[in-house]
Amino acid sequence: MSWFRNKKDPFSDRERALADEIARIETEIKRLGSRLPESSGDVEPEPAFRPVPSRQPELSPVAHEPIFEKVDPKPLIARTEPAATSGHFNDLGVRKYDLPDLLRRIRNHLRGPAASNPKLINYLAAGGIQGLRPMRYEKRVARNRFIALVVVLFLTLLGIIAVFVRH
Repeated sequence: MSWFRNKKDPFSDRERALADEIARIETEIKRLGSRLPESSGDVEPEPAFRPVPSRQPELSPVAHEPIFEKVDPKPLIARTEPAATSGHFNDLGVRKYDLPDLLRRIRNHLRGPAASNPKLINYLAAGGIQGLRPMRYEKRVARNRFIALVVVLFLTLLGIIAVFVRH
């Protein structure tokens, strides 16, 4: 039963393997560097290879400046309710009962506000921001807590029923 087992993170395994390989290569460089004869004179020998800039991202965490996106202020302004027209009132001046409008207001209240930045929501859900856990991990933790709570409550209920049946 794999509900309570943690899944291995492939990224940390790969990071560990790369760190081991880098350490091995560095020790080999030091070993080969110690075997080179010291050159006498002012002329430096030309390097055997020319360093080429790497296109791969660095493995060490480097603090980068955050990238800000321009946000249109129009969606941030709250919408006002539409002005009441004469169609919303009866002959006596009392507001008519509007069932579709009531259902729409209840639905909007339960749904909550719309996301102002859907790209950020996608990053959070997928775990695309460095240092944040993906939503699927958080959901799994919440599910496991819920299952444990239900089991504890069920066992407590069975214990209470057992006490009343004995007496």
